[in-house]
Amino acid sequence: MAVIKSGSGAMSFTKALAVSLISLPFLFTLFVLYRNPPSDPTPDFREARVLDVPPRIVNALKLGPEDNSSQPADMSKDSLLGGLLAAGFGEKSCLSRYQSALYRKISPYKPSSYLLSRLRKYEDLHKHCGPHTKSYRKTIKLLKSGHSVGPTDCNYVVWISYSGLGNRILTLASAFLYALLTNRVLLVDRGKDMADLFCEPFPEKSWLLPLDFPLLPKFNSINKESPHCFGKMLKNNIINSSTEQPPPFLYIYLSHDYGDHDKLFFCDQEQTLLGKVPWLIMKTNNYFVPSLFLMPSFEQELSKLFPEKETTFHHLGRYLFHPSNQVWGLITRFYKAYLAESNERIGIQIRTFDSGTAPFQYVIDQIMACTLKEKLLPEVNRQETFVTPAENQKSIAVLMTSLNSGYSEAVRNMYWEQSAMSGEVVSVYQPSHEEVQQSEKQGHNRKAWAEMYLLSTTEALITSAWSTFGYVAQGLGGVTPWILYKPQNRTAPDPPCGRAMSMEPCFHAPPFYDCKAKTGVDTGALVPHVRHCEDMSWGLKLVGRHREL
Repeated sequence: MAVIKSGSGAMSFTKALAVSLISLPFLFTLFVLYRNPPSDPTPDFREARVLDVPPRIVNALKLGPEDNSSQPADMSKDSLLGGLLAAGFGEKSCLSRYQSALYRKISPYKPSSYLLSRLRKYEDLHKHCGPHTKSYRKTIKLLKSGHSVGPTDCNYVVWISYSGLGNRILTLASAFLYALLTNRVLLVDRGKDMADLFCEPFPEKSWLLPLDFPLLPKFNSINKESPHCFGKMLKNNIINSSTEQPPPFLYIYLSHDYGDHDKLFFCDQEQTLLGKVPWLIMKTNNYFVPSLFLMPSFEQELSKLFPEKETTFHHLGRYLFHPSNQVWGLITRFYKAYLAESNERIGIQIRTFDSGTAPFQYVIDQIMACTLKEKLLPEVNRQETFVTPAENQKSIAVLMTSLNSGYSEAVRNMYWEQSAMSGEVVSVYQPSHEEVQQSEKQGHNRKAWAEMYLLSTTEALITSAWSTFGYVAQGLGGVTPWILYKPQNRTAPDPPCGRAMSMEPCFHAPPFYDCKAKTGVDTGALVPHVRHCEDMSWGLKLVGRHREL
């Protein structure tokens, strides 16, 4: 037992008592403030939760003034996105899954209870049939045999990674919806960067196709003339609707150049045949969801899944696509540095298809005309050289995305050289300018995915005609955009832009065929909820009830 000298011991005890008494009020304050700490242990998430939220952002998030004082609890209340997401994932492995509610306003579009139940059932199916399960190994063995097979416990649709990132996101959502409708398991070809860009969306079992999948080496060469292509085999009468023992796999080719027999995929009679095939290998660069809504066999199920039809990609996209931690870092760092403190956020997405050296002056003129005509940005004072700033100036952050920096520089210079008539402070930011699209480069696609996501956090959005990049942003954000119409003859169109009918993406290459009558038909005039697109007259898109009349 240690012996303590009385003099030094008394002194130490006195000092300790004094320090304790001084510290008690501070410790009590800490106890009151943190008696209900956030559940997430990661430093970055805690930091995001305690951001000082300006009143404008509080309104955008639909929190009442009384909620702002208890911000950490309220801002995380929709972390499961209205029940879309399953609980139980480890947060550190995918920070974006449960943090996304902190960076977007709460969606006014609630998923149907039926959609939620079907997603939970799909997750159970994926757990049972996913990679390396007993059922998966059994079906792979049948695939390798090359022989016709009877019914199997698990059927699959394999999505091939193909085309630019915007196209890939839209086609993957389409493939998942098809899997949901046909009770198949979706497996994803990882390509060069799918695992780097996205988190796993399903619990316990990966959605990534194993690298030893027997048909994987043939994916790049698949086209509409491939021997095992569904359309090719129909055309040559190798298979038909009366085939009792179809092959163990078929290639489904739904890309922009697909043929008439490939388009029979969207006919119920052919779907009966496809239902007997265990493995469907799908290659497409089209968001083909609108044509699924035209199929009688899927009509009732789709109506229950999506009572508000224009929310289809909005719900599927938020369920499936969670940025990886690397991409989430790009998103959150930019958001906190440039967007978080603004009273209002406007997104402008520029994609041009004309040849030549950008920026094009007619596109700059079109951007200016659209933003001012639609009152998305304030007019500038071209007369006075100085305007006395108001005491409570509203700040507007403009997020611009483009391969070229010239467009954002033009908007930035306008608000630098002249003041806004109504006194707002307008700041313009562009995360990157890669000059040319580099779809096969990992760094390029990380930035592209981050920028799509950042655009989806804005309150108002302007997108470019024909651009899948913009389609993804508007769908994820639940925002109906203004569309910059495609310029003709290198001239800014008049009007420069128009409000979209819905936030749904456009199917750029739909079939125009009546499966029952076996004749051509305008598929954009068959049902009220499938219309022709604003930006592509032959395309199809889903619209909501308010647009069906």
